[in-house]
Amino acid sequence: MHDHIHNHPQVLITGAGPTGLTLAIDLARRNVPVRIIDQATAFFAGSRGDGIQPRTLEVFDDLGVLDAVHAAGTPAPVMRAYFGGEFAGEHRMADPVEPTPAVPYPNLWVLGQSRTEAILRDRLAQFGVRVELATALVSFEQDATGVTAELAHVGGTETVRVAYLVGADGGRSTVRKKLGIPFEGNTDDSIRMLLGDVSADALDHDYGYWFAAEGRPTEGIVLSPLPGGSQFQFGAPLLEDVEPALEVLQQLVDQYSGNPNIVLTDLTWATVWRPNIRLAQRFREGRVLLAGDAAHVHPPTGGQGMNTGIQDAYNLGWKLAAALAGDESLLDSYESERRTVAARVLGISTDLLDKLVDGHADAMERGEQTRQLDISYRDPADRGALVAGDRAPDAPLKDEAGQPIRLFDLFRGPHSTVLSFGASNEHADQPGIARYEVIRPGDHSSGRHVVDVDGHAHAAYHAVPGTTVHIRPDGYIATAAHQSD
Repeated sequence: MHDHIHNHPQVLITGAGPTGLTLAIDLARRNVPVRIIDQATAFFAGSRGDGIQPRTLEVFDDLGVLDAVHAAGTPAPVMRAYFGGEFAGEHRMADPVEPTPAVPYPNLWVLGQSRTEAILRDRLAQFGVRVELATALVSFEQDATGVTAELAHVGGTETVRVAYLVGADGGRSTVRKKLGIPFEGNTDDSIRMLLGDVSADALDHDYGYWFAAEGRPTEGIVLSPLPGGSQFQFGAPLLEDVEPALEVLQQLVDQYSGNPNIVLTDLTWATVWRPNIRLAQRFREGRVLLAGDAAHVHPPTGGQGMNTGIQDAYNLGWKLAAALAGDESLLDSYESERRTVAARVLGISTDLLDKLVDGHADAMERGEQTRQLDISYRDPADRGALVAGDRAPDAPLKDEAGQPIRLFDLFRGPHSTVLSFGASNEHADQPGIARYEVIRPGDHSSGRHVVDVDGHAHAAYHAVPGTTVHIRPDGYIATAAHQSD
């Protein structure tokens, strides 16, 4: 099995961060032979993108990793604020939201990025695919039928022929550079942040901490607890160029906390981050595509970068599978849909960054827009409540045996889904499409059906008898037809 994958991969993914891993899982579960390589010699070991947004949790539900992510992570912590060393109260980045029938996972979930990646790698291994470390993409050429790539690893060089190449290889993307695609935007060198993972045994790990200068609340440091251990993710503004070393972090803690008992230890990851806001001029050139940071780079404010990359992969997977099966028409929509979203998200993140720099009181607030649930691919001319391109809502139902089931349970897997509200005369399944009639309690159906016991599905889809909704494999609405249309 493994050799077969090696000799005849159809897709080569370069870069095994969250974006590359998500794409590899989505392709592997569609039985698309895939190889995923990374030039790093060891797996990334840092918390970097530690906020998982609600829409990403829905993707993880579909990919079969949500239980593991829930078990390993925690809800967003309560932050304890100290100004000039004095306790100034407790504060949340965002108030917890109650789940609703349509939105089962409404809140941010915290898990260090390296832990998220490990869970995704375990899932990928269940499909017989493993990340090939210490393997670099040296060069590639494409023609009408495929891409020929040269790889370098310990054993020497290797030439591989694939139908498609995906660069999920980060902000310094080799794939994007070799294609010569401009990476437009700016870097603001006047601002730098020190990020890192440290332990601080004097602090209660159930809370986060915000130590700021008196009268200047945005000047200070944040320590946010990381699940699964004793470490905190550290964030601090830098005024001059320094090496990201433990002494530097300790000095900042001493300066802003006024508490000599806080001793930092065990610095396992650190980086100096510059506000770099960039968008690739295009996400596709023929049979080569860009995803994640290779296509768009975000400031860490708002926790959008990793999540946006995962959504890129989730949008691309089923379209690549369709192209490999002979229908390339969908692949054009990858760039048009995702580049529009990335531009919008970059605008959001940049606004948040500007607020943080200007010292706005609401700079730490994260509202609806960062949860990525309202991202839509709809035509701006569409004014309907729920139209093609919108996220398909969840709803609790009962199955034919009267057991509880959710729409998300019906959507889970590599297929697309058709919901017919009320009895339908179309019962024949087409390949790759799962059909269900959604009926009200007391109604009867001769086909495969679910019962909308509380009416939540009808409400969420604005359905009347005869409404038919086609849901794409990535959980967005392909078409919705109401009888009155």
